Amino acid sequence: MFEQFKEYIGQKATLTEADYAKIEAVCIFKKLRKKQYLLQEGDVWKYNAFITKGLVRFYSVDENGRENIVSFAKENWWTGDRASLLTGEPSKNNIDAIEDTELILITKTNFDRLCHDIPAFNDMVNAILNKSFITSQNRIHSAIAFTAEQKYLDFVQKYPDLSLRVPQAMIASYLGITPETLSRVRKETVKKH
Repeated sequence: MFEQFKEYIGQKATLTEADYAKIEAVCIFKKLRKKQYLLQEGDVWKYNAFITKGLVRFYSVDENGRENIVSFAKENWWTGDRASLLTGEPSKNNIDAIEDTELILITKTNFDRLCHDIPAFNDMVNAILNKSFITSQNRIHSAIAFTAEQKYLDFVQKYPDLSLRVPQAMIASYLGITPETLSRVRKETVKKH
């Protein structure tokens, strides 16, 4: 697992073997079975999590029992509840595996120490956070401004592999539309193309 993480870091930053040794020393390796939780609502999230294999979803459940999917994360993506991590408050969200998944977890304390001790790692983290912020802004914009068809086409264009790996009901939840609407939109899209 660590070799894949090392390769990912190497594409984004220039680190020494000593730097990689410091990182590997604080990594916690975790495997999730399909449908197994990484985080449950009410727990405090304490890690930065990097996915080396598999797929997870980050979601909340409303008072009617409806799941509201905020995001997905796959290989070479990060996941976690940043609000809970930074505030120390219990999470209002869940993270569970859509597929069998392998992750690397680094506690907040160790992650902060790595960022302090390895400037190139810190620069990489800041670049990732900036990109994540832009992605979140774009997601909010599409959620409030796009039609159901535009939301679906935007999702398929940005994440073609996810549209094949994620069940349709979960894609509908992520897009904020009903499964029936998604089915109709998919059929209309096929007719047009």
